[in-house]
Amino acid sequence: MSLLANLVRNKSIEMLQAELGQRRDFPRTLGVWQLTSIGLGGIIGVGIFVLAGQQAATNAGPAVTLAFLIAGIASAAAALCYAEFASMIPVTGSSYTYSYAVLGEFAAWLIGWDLLLEYSLIVAAVASGWSGYLQSLLVTAGLILPTWAQGAAGTGEGRVFNLFAALLALAVAGLLTMRTVWGARFNTAIVAVKILGVVLIIGVGAFYIDVSNWSPFVPPEVTDLRGQSRFGVSGVVTAAAVVFFAVFGYDTLTTAAEESKNPQRDLPRAIILSVSISMVLYVTISLVLTGITHYSTLGNDAPVANAFSALGLNWVSAAISLSAVLGIISVVFAFMLGAARIWFSLARDGLLPSWFSRVHPIHGTPYRPTLIIGLITAITAGLLPLDELAKLVNIGALSAFVVICSSIMVLRYRRPDLLRTFRTPWVPFVPLIGIGFSIWLLSHLPWVTWERFLIWMGLGLVVYFSYGLRHSSLAK
Repeated sequence: MSLLANLVRNKSIEMLQAELGQRRDFPRTLGVWQLTSIGLGGIIGVGIFVLAGQQAATNAGPAVTLAFLIAGIASAAAALCYAEFASMIPVTGSSYTYSYAVLGEFAAWLIGWDLLLEYSLIVAAVASGWSGYLQSLLVTAGLILPTWAQGAAGTGEGRVFNLFAALLALAVAGLLTMRTVWGARFNTAIVAVKILGVVLIIGVGAFYIDVSNWSPFVPPEVTDLRGQSRFGVSGVVTAAAVVFFAVFGYDTLTTAAEESKNPQRDLPRAIILSVSISMVLYVTISLVLTGITHYSTLGNDAPVANAFSALGLNWVSAAISLSAVLGIISVVFAFMLGAARIWFSLARDGLLPSWFSRVHPIHGTPYRPTLIIGLITAITAGLLPLDELAKLVNIGALSAFVVICSSIMVLRYRRPDLLRTFRTPWVPFVPLIGIGFSIWLLSHLPWVTWERFLIWMGLGLVVYFSYGLRHSSLAK
């Protein structure tokens, strides 16, 4: 029986903590800075290089800065809860594992199934945003893809499939089947390049800010031809609901808990470091971007690079595009790593066939889920536009945050005596802030997003009751 099944059956988290050191499904190779780079790799990417500009143009104007702050409050509150769980239960699986420990198998299955959708769609969404920057960079060299391969259907006349996005998903899947430490070193180098690109945007852009572009900071609310409201306070909240997936990538590092050298010490540190660094960068970037150009010009596939091109700074534009092309790869790396390890955890606990829980005999990685996720996300990234992917991603993430914040309060009440090397401050206020902001953002997602999410969760119920309930480690 798995450790988690033992935990639920015997009500003993101490037993799980005692046995964790004996588990050796993965080699322990990651330190605090490699974990932090995975978190930063998951957070900083499409949010800065694509969504900040697009949401400024379509929903929030210069107040996209406030949208990031709203999303950041919910994310930061949940991050503190994640940190406490990671210090107690450093097991591969992230919020799936934490839900299993506190709420039991069925609730954990729903969260795990939710996270599979969430992480996979983030890979597809980020790959889609990456493709826009790569094409922008190639255009400067005189290379243009055939129209049909430039993007998903509905993103432009003649477009059918986003070829570069699909190829990126397949390439990262191949990398992740190799030794985790190799991929982590590659990811750390890529994150460093990405941070340099962000510093370049802030450092150069600061000299070209025109404060008149910030007026009005919150544009007056308008109604478009489809009857949907844009701008105003509701537009800022809508933008926050869309950009949310850009500020919660830190949870990907918790899926690598069993590959951490000292998880109970390093995971909480890495979570807090990655959230703090990324939020400072997001707020600064959004202010600079909406200051150097009018927000109405930012509704394109490569808004940051194009904004600097409009200033005549083509060398900066090219450097930003190169940084985005390299840097966004780390987001795909982080979330595909997380998705594969959650799939592995579900299979190891018997909720999915054990065939998926076999590690590579040479590289020690969960290669089967990784390769399957690579194929699925390649097809999804090729066929679906970025905006639709982002909305569907966020409903899953926000739902998981509600569960994690609730679980912290439940566990503090049930087991206040447990060893916690990190404690979420000001409980229950911090978890309640995370829950409240998450529900508020959920209420601003369109109904069609809820429909798709409910269909996926309905499919999950079918899988659980037809297979998982009878084959799980807890059942045995």
